[in-house]
Amino acid sequence: MTQNTTLRIGSGSGWWGDRVEPAERSARFGKLDYLCFETMAEATVSAAQVRKRRDPAFGGYDTYLDDRMRAVLPHCIANGTRIVSNQGWVHPLGAARRVAELCKELGLPDVKIAAVTTTDLTSSICELDLTLLESGEHVSTLRETLISAEPYEGVGPIVEALRAGAHIVITGRVADPSLFLAPMIHHFGWQADDVARLARGSAIGHLLECGAQVTGGYFGDPGYKDVPEPWNLAFPIAEVEADGSAVISKVAGSGGRIDLQTVKEQMFYEVHDPRRYITPDVIVDFSTAVLEQVAPDRVRISGVSGLPRTDTLKVSLGCTEGHIGEDMFFYAGPGCLEKAKLAKRILKERFAMAALRADELRIDFLGVNAVHGAASPEPACEPNEIAVRVAARTRTREEAAKVGREIDSMAVCGLASTGKRVPHQDRTREIIGVWSALVPRALIRSQVQFV
Repeated sequence: MTQNTTLRIGSGSGWWGDRVEPAERSARFGKLDYLCFETMAEATVSAAQVRKRRDPAFGGYDTYLDDRMRAVLPHCIANGTRIVSNQGWVHPLGAARRVAELCKELGLPDVKIAAVTTTDLTSSICELDLTLLESGEHVSTLRETLISAEPYEGVGPIVEALRAGAHIVITGRVADPSLFLAPMIHHFGWQADDVARLARGSAIGHLLECGAQVTGGYFGDPGYKDVPEPWNLAFPIAEVEADGSAVISKVAGSGGRIDLQTVKEQMFYEVHDPRRYITPDVIVDFSTAVLEQVAPDRVRISGVSGLPRTDTLKVSLGCTEGHIGEDMFFYAGPGCLEKAKLAKRILKERFAMAALRADELRIDFLGVNAVHGAASPEPACEPNEIAVRVAARTRTREEAAKVGREIDSMAVCGLASTGKRVPHQDRTREIIGVWSALVPRALIRSQVQFV
């Protein structure tokens, strides 16, 4: 149904570990038509698949689903705000069922909840004639290490669910901008061949998808780019018009800032070619965008153009690629740098004695060379303290565990005044590598199931 009224869409999260309070504030005070949650980085699906294999009690969906929904559901239901979220991870139907349980627990009226499930290519992708974008090799080279192969779906099934009356739509792997574009298509009645509007809507979605990054998060640089009340950042709201133009704003009284600088930085975030930002729904051309500061903390975006969507969808392939063993210890006061250098020599000798088989070994001095490595200059003066971080990438967990064992020995078999953490945490972790390929759209199907 075509509507000409302004559509208010709010961002509820920019990634899995994002804060909950800004979403609750937007749900309560933002006068939103839609609140959209983006919680999936490239490795999220693979990590979820690994955990699901090893932990039968794991639900397969966002581990913060309860926290987020408990915070926003009462306000969204009271204010007539619909929710679109990819918190379903590898089990959207399970997530939708859990949201239904939460609605019941909170005493909310009947809510129509939809789960979007999409073709899982994990068992079949190695048989397809596809090449890896990163290496040019056939996907079958990953057969022995493959964990998951999840295609990036677009707006189609979300729009279908909204048209069927869903108040809440829970998806798995859906392209980030598509979560926000789908409500625009449904609200304004945009057609699939309306490339200009789809491109503008996807551009708006791209500005919203990373949450506070467009309101001053991941932006502040004291003395150069100051951000008011950075502890009180809000998530952005887009006030979208029927032609695909929009004003990016935030809840009044919140911290952060929205101006041409913050919007431009987010516009080009993770965009390799500004003229060809490829999504499942359209190719966005940011080079024609017009940005205007129309008021404090209000930036208007218009003029974005684009090209029709491609015939393929991107598939994210997660693979096991060994383990990392990691720990650290500390020195402080006069001579700390020389102690750290000698400790590095000691560890290298002991790793050789322990026959550590590592594909890569790093021993870094935090505050001296941990970021720039060999390109780091010698300190102009003696540091006051140093943390020595040791990490090894290995093929097996047993080899990775050798790092922690040798670090432990530094407490009594090391140098004077070695400061050591008590190792309560697991110091080994599995590495999940992420690869990608392009698959014909005809092979991908999505299904909408109502709870």
